[in-house]
Amino acid sequence: MDKDVFNNFIYVMTNLEYDSNNKKYQFKDANNFKDYCTGDCGNDLEKINAGCLYFFNAFFKNSNLVSQYANNYMNIVEYIMIWLSYILTLKENNISDISHLQHFYTTYINGSDQYKNSIISVEGNRSYKDLLNQKKYFLDIKDISKFYEAFKLLCETYTEFDEKKKDCTKCLGKAIKFAEKYEELNKDPNITNDSSHNKILYTLSTDYNKLKDKCSNTTSLPEISTNIYAQMSGVTSSSSIANKSFIVLSIFGAIAFFLGISYK
Repeated sequence: MDKDVFNNFIYVMTNLEYDSNNKKYQFKDANNFKDYCTGDCGNDLEKINAGCLYFFNAFFKNSNLVSQYANNYMNIVEYIMIWLSYILTLKENNISDISHLQHFYTTYINGSDQYKNSIISVEGNRSYKDLLNQKKYFLDIKDISKFYEAFKLLCETYTEFDEKKKDCTKCLGKAIKFAEKYEELNKDPNITNDSSHNKILYTLSTDYNKLKDKCSNTTSLPEISTNIYAQMSGVTSSSSIANKSFIVLSIFGAIAFFLGISYK
């Protein structure tokens, strides 16, 4: 993932906030959200919807950008869902039988034509809604907002990284805080015993390690533990390679056997 992706998340995080005093969401700067408002974004969910659509248009509306993020576009969708889940939890839930995220999904994502916008360059995904449907299991994760703090710290670490000089001096403080939060999550059995939670941790750790690898030798970022999902993926990959090697050797063995019979 590159710095521009995280800059977009920081922009929305700092310009769409929840005011705990009047219990309302508000835009600090509404200029870049107006195009996504239904009416004048008069209620809280409309403001959140505008923020969500801002992300999808920023990352997936332009086919050149889609191809740029081709290898990890679903990670971006995961991050959007983390942000969306967190910002919805800030407001009191008056719909006791379903979560804020489920209500938002039904009302706006399923109920709005804006999420049916076509995506040209993403194979198998014709619209924003198609992308979100691949992560629909997030609706069943009750504590997805637990990951928000780690995600926000990762965003801040990336945005403070000096890309030209490959210098991590400025972002070191945020990286240390991210590593601490990540380790806290990675040691929580309620998280590590759940495959969906582990997948989110894996996505966070992958992007962190990519940034860590970019740093010059003068300043290095702290190491973080290997996630269980990553370990399982590694085992799966190794097993897959071993199985493929066995199949290839078996084929060669069979060919040699039949050639031997033919020769006789």
